Amino acid sequence: MTSRRRALVVGTLASFAAAVPAAASAKPFIDNFSKIKVIASTVPATGAAMGDQNPYGVAVVPHSSGRLVKGDVLVSNFNNAQNQQGTGSSIMELSPGGKVSVFAVVPRPTTAPAVGLTTALVVLRSGYVVVGSLPAPGGSSSAARGGALTILNASGHVVKTLSGGDINGPWDMTAVDQGTSAVLFVTNVLNGTVGAGGMVVKHGTVIRIGLRIHNGEIPHVTSNQVIARGFAEHTDPSALIVGPTGVGLGRNDVLYVADSNGNRIAAVPNALTRTTALGGGGNTVAVDVSLMDPLGLAIAPNGDVITANGGDGSIVETTPSGHRSSKTLIPNGAGDLFGLAIAPKGHGLYFVDDAGSGAGSNSLSLLH
Repeated sequence: MTSRRRALVVGTLASFAAAVPAAASAKPFIDNFSKIKVIASTVPATGAAMGDQNPYGVAVVPHSSGRLVKGDVLVSNFNNAQNQQGTGSSIMELSPGGKVSVFAVVPRPTTAPAVGLTTALVVLRSGYVVVGSLPAPGGSSSAARGGALTILNASGHVVKTLSGGDINGPWDMTAVDQGTSAVLFVTNVLNGTVGAGGMVVKHGTVIRIGLRIHNGEIPHVTSNQVIARGFAEHTDPSALIVGPTGVGLGRNDVLYVADSNGNRIAAVPNALTRTTALGGGGNTVAVDVSLMDPLGLAIAPNGDVITANGGDGSIVETTPSGHRSSKTLIPNGAGDLFGLAIAPKGHGLYFVDDAGSGAGSNSLSLLH
């Protein structure tokens, strides 16, 4: 690995599904698992995006539809075959047994100079897939552009692109899915970063976007609200962008955010209903040396917050009261971990490995 090549936690649809209240347990969720299974490589072997790498987003398919198979896992790639950040365009579909196919190659939208798929990836029960893009032509942070949210149908075809306004560098995303409607929570990292020469600016945001999905119609936006702002962010030559990343909706309508720059977990209360933006980068739940560049984020069945450390290859489980425990997934794994998703029925944790050795390089794995 030549750079940290960071990503999106992942907050995914699985993050919300796992947030359903369960019996309280003193035992951390991650302590239930000790084995790691490499599912398969996430690099396309053929096609227009052949060689795409640096897997970012992870999302479990909730229902079979079109080319989507229930229980399969979608993974988005941020880099192209030349390993340029912000230039990947492929979404891979992997079965738990290791079958791999290219679900989609996202074309360059008319509103952007390129595509660079981020950790912002969700699969809705209606069969629609939403993926974020933060394009950086040539792989340079100085070339980074606002990007978009792209909506694809269950056959992998683009049906709609959302861009402009509050969407500015969508970095990660989670969803509340009600079938005929959905709510997206999206972190954005480009507000004031490009052109600041790598200086830290506190302009990162979380936006809430309402979607209506009725009688098979293409989803359309019904609402848009900035619900949190003031997250620290900056450009970085080895990471492209550092800023608010993973998101997951926990119990009591609290949205948790992985603050990558601040090495902390933040909370945004009343996330589904608030009509004003919470300032200061949300309320701090935990800030600690154990949180080393938290990126992907998922909500465990016990309500705890699980984040992937971009700084050391570990995952950290944080309770809503701020207590932490950790587990190493990749020894000396700085720059390897990005998106996370809870496996169906809570039987493990899916994660992507950006730069492991052998079969683990650019792969999807399962902690079980």
